[in-house]
Amino acid sequence: MGIMDLYIIRHAWAGQHGDPAWPDDSQRPLTEEGRERFARMVKKLVERGLAPNLIATSPMVRCAQTAEILAAALGERPEVVPREELLPDGDAEALLAWTAKQARRHDKIAWVGHAPDVSRLAAVALGGRSDEIGFSKGAVAAIEFEDAPEPGGGELRWLVTAKLLGC
Repeated sequence: MGIMDLYIIRHAWAGQHGDPAWPDDSQRPLTEEGRERFARMVKKLVERGLAPNLIATSPMVRCAQTAEILAAALGERPEVVPREELLPDGDAEALLAWTAKQARRHDKIAWVGHAPDVSRLAAVALGGRSDEIGFSKGAVAAIEFEDAPEPGGGELRWLVTAKLLGC
């Protein structure tokens, strides 16, 4: 199968949790500033080679919007697929199994999720502890697998934040 790159992304800056304007937290959107900042960050990452050809996202609005910003920044727009496993407290092993099936056709796959779950997902992929991996809003990690992704089989290639990129 060969090398497969997995990008794990925490959703960009959204409205405040508990805001009465969004009584259903799953509908809480990104802020305008959050959209713009993430778009600037993604533009820089795409220029440096970020190029997922499939994007899986939590169905919650803020993640779906983050995934759409990423997809729009890519030259060849990839499919964006909502996955229940990316909801808070989702099933990391099931997500990896689904990703392994997708890796037969896609060598670069992105997951867009929530904190602290993205830290846990990265830890499962890397075989470490989730408290070792911090994801600020909009952060992107690249994990490389020699073959199909499996728990503990990945190697962290990089983890960047908007602040690090000057966004």
